[in-house]
Amino acid sequence: MTPITQADINKAAWAACDTFRGVVDPSIYKDYVLTMLFLKYLSDVWKDHHTRYTAEHPDAPDLVAALMAQEAFVLPKGASFDDLYKRRHEPGLGERIDKALHAIEEANITKLRDVFQDISFNSTRLGAEDQKNDILRFLLEDFAKPALDLRPSRVGTLDIIGGAYEYLISRFAATAGKKAGEFYTPAEVSDLMAQLVDPQPGDDICDPTCGSASLLMKCARQIRDRHNSRHYALFGQEAIGSTWALAKMNLFLHAEENHQVEWGDTIRNPKLRTRDDLLRHFDVVVANPPFSLEKWGVESAENDRFGRFRRGLPPKTKGDYAFILHMIETLKPRTGRMAVVVPHGVLFRGGAEGRIREALIRENLLDAVIGLPEKLFFGTGIPAAILVFRKFKTDDSVIFIDASREFEAGTNQNTLTPANLDRITATYRARAAVDKYAYLATLADIEGNDFNLNIPRYVDTFEAEDQIDLMAVRAERMDLKEEMEALEARMAGYLRELGYGA
Repeated sequence: MTPITQADINKAAWAACDTFRGVVDPSIYKDYVLTMLFLKYLSDVWKDHHTRYTAEHPDAPDLVAALMAQEAFVLPKGASFDDLYKRRHEPGLGERIDKALHAIEEANITKLRDVFQDISFNSTRLGAEDQKNDILRFLLEDFAKPALDLRPSRVGTLDIIGGAYEYLISRFAATAGKKAGEFYTPAEVSDLMAQLVDPQPGDDICDPTCGSASLLMKCARQIRDRHNSRHYALFGQEAIGSTWALAKMNLFLHAEENHQVEWGDTIRNPKLRTRDDLLRHFDVVVANPPFSLEKWGVESAENDRFGRFRRGLPPKTKGDYAFILHMIETLKPRTGRMAVVVPHGVLFRGGAEGRIREALIRENLLDAVIGLPEKLFFGTGIPAAILVFRKFKTDDSVIFIDASREFEAGTNQNTLTPANLDRITATYRARAAVDKYAYLATLADIEGNDFNLNIPRYVDTFEAEDQIDLMAVRAERMDLKEEMEALEARMAGYLRELGYGA
């Protein structure tokens, strides 16, 4: 049997979206496609394992049943993809799929509680009953094609399934416009942030605005790849229910069992708490929060019982520092380090933000300011920056890196290449000035700039132009003028010969 490649399954999964194109908006149908991929995965794994156990114990059906009951996910009778596919021509298909998902959730309640509550295949968003049945039948038929046979005995490692899920999320983000930032951070930015915080075995890692959990999983993958270890724990919180569900499915598809991802508003109701009802602390905190969120919860922040805003209350129409202050408050005292994506206004805006910024710098928490190219993030063309904070530093320096001019240009989206990422991380670790690229600032330097972190104040990228010899330019101009006059005289002579002149 020819082994399936990541490209094969990505192509097949993306082709399944053709059913919806032109009928339903991508921001809506992404949830249907991704949920169906998850259901297909659960069903194919169940079928594969049942076949194997039956072959190993042909005369012991009770043993086979006991083994199946110990599976990572239990699939109730009648709720599998194959069961739904067999009845695809019968009316009421949307209701049948919803009932199957509900049965799966009930059978796996500790893992899948509420995961399917925001998705309804019986929704009128898919059109009238006849149209809805046709769309869902086509979707089942797309996923029933041999290319999307997801049995482990065929596709091998779970990485391929998780990779397909991540691929679909990234493709949806590319077509989702402004809403894209709600659920996806570009892969290379996630890679960069993971490299900057350098997660280690044993770390507790958190993303308080986790979206589809792509950033969390980049940190996890770095530990697995660099240290050959799965000794870590992932934590997250996500405010949007459907996006939280994507995160849960995404984590399970990547075999990330050791996670706790909560649904709720991180600022108004942080859910990652200790038994003493205090904020839980983490070794690593990473996030790409919504840029300058207007309604971020200033009312509840005024009386925050966790003390997150003791350095100041962010402006009521810009929530950037609300997320930063929350993240700072959840760092472990010595090992805590964090990376957060911010719009450039965070670096220099005055008022309450300026006072908060000064407090963070005076406490020696800020470690790096890294300027990124424009058009990196889905849904916005503006350039962003990454701020790195550490709870424990050996000096008061801050490394400023202007990486805004080094990228691979694209029509709609720019990207950072591996070489770009390597240069940023190497410069961050070296903590030394690089001409027109990086500057290691002291506290005195920053004080001298009134705690303004605007990168051009520290990294001089001015390119001096060659001096112009004005006399040489004038002489060249006179020569050209004489040459032009001679040509005009010759042209006039030719015209006279042809009878066009006096």
